[in-house]
Amino acid sequence: MGIDEQVQKMQMRQNYRNFWHTDLMSTVVADTPFCCFALLCGPCVSYMLRRRALYNDMSRYICCAGYVPCSGRCGESNCPELCLCTEVFCCFANSVASTRFLLQDEFNIQTTQCDNCIIGFMMCLQQLACICSLVACITGSDEIGDLANVLSCLADLVFCSVCPCIQTQHKIEMDKRDGKFGQQPVMAVPQVQQMSRIDQPIPPPIGYPPQPAYGQPPPPYAQGYPPAGYPPPQYPPPGAYPPSGYPK
Repeated sequence: MGIDEQVQKMQMRQNYRNFWHTDLMSTVVADTPFCCFALLCGPCVSYMLRRRALYNDMSRYICCAGYVPCSGRCGESNCPELCLCTEVFCCFANSVASTRFLLQDEFNIQTTQCDNCIIGFMMCLQQLACICSLVACITGSDEIGDLANVLSCLADLVFCSVCPCIQTQHKIEMDKRDGKFGQQPVMAVPQVQQMSRIDQPIPPPIGYPPQPAYGQPPPPYAQGYPPAGYPPPQYPPPGAYPPSGYPK
């Protein structure tokens, strides 16, 4: 992937609509055991997360997920497991960032301003420590060398604190993807008698035979109606018609 494509990808990520399920400040509380595991064995977690991000299909593996110039040129197709192990141990920071970009591009996830500030502070501190180390090597100043050592230790401390949170954030997002938080309730299809009023059985009045559904033949009279002991209605009642005085 060229520089222009990388810049275009970064600009596209700013317009993504979705957000991470958990921000970096809440990952320790959201999944404390996994965060501790990522702190103690970051490369192993990076291997697991990249494999899981690829849906355990290592035939799709590309070095650093295709975000570095050497991607696809390291013989990944011959032995993807070995290449991934080499990536997570030799280029650990790139492996974590590549998994992050892979998830963001797949689910259209943008990074919140707070997360950007935390990651940006971590990277700036590392760059500042590197610059001070170069200046100390060039000038031979002991004071600048001590400052570079302090900044390097501080940068490592911040990185070791933030990186497990980033990996935990990735793990929680894939838990959400794989439905480990529970599926959303799906609207069930109503029963047949609830879909059409024509098909609904109409309860008959007491003492009258059940009325058939529209277009259906009338049911037999002996289906429980009228109730036992209740005489069937007679129409007209005896002696009611013709009225008295009506000529026959």
